[in-house]
Amino acid sequence: MESEAHITRLLKQAESGDAESMATVFQALYPELRRLAASRLRGGNHTITPTVLVHEFYLRLGEGEGLSLQSRRHFFAAAAKAMRWIIVDQARRRNADKRGGGMAAVTLTERLAAMPEDAEVLALHDCLDVLDRLDPRRREVVEMRYFVGLEFSEVAELLGCSERTAK
Repeated sequence: MESEAHITRLLKQAESGDAESMATVFQALYPELRRLAASRLRGGNHTITPTVLVHEFYLRLGEGEGLSLQSRRHFFAAAAKAMRWIIVDQARRRNADKRGGGMAAVTLTERLAAMPEDAEVLALHDCLDVLDRLDPRRREVVEMRYFVGLEFSEVAELLGCSERTAK
């Protein structure tokens, strides 16, 4: 894993317009991002792969005008937010009316079907918008836990607080 100081230096260079520095940061943190994306998508009914999720994050990162990523923490916070939006966008597309989005899936079994994962993602997205208005830091914790799959100890380290505070 790259040192915090090295990542911070590269992010400052990227902020000054050095696109190669951002590519170096992404390359250095790619295995960790890929692992986090894989853990986030495990067991779900996703049509997106962890690799696609991480690469889509990188593409969106490049589109950001004046994006200021000052540390590893900021980088992973941006990753959590971007992965959230990518997963939400995918859920919205899958629920679009042209694909029968308003209709419930019917499974011919004797068990009741669980809530569709897309509906769960969209409901979480709406709740995070409300939480952001109440307490942006708590929203950030939820994003890092749910969309990036970080443990509380990792969230605490990135936020610069104790594990108890993160919980």
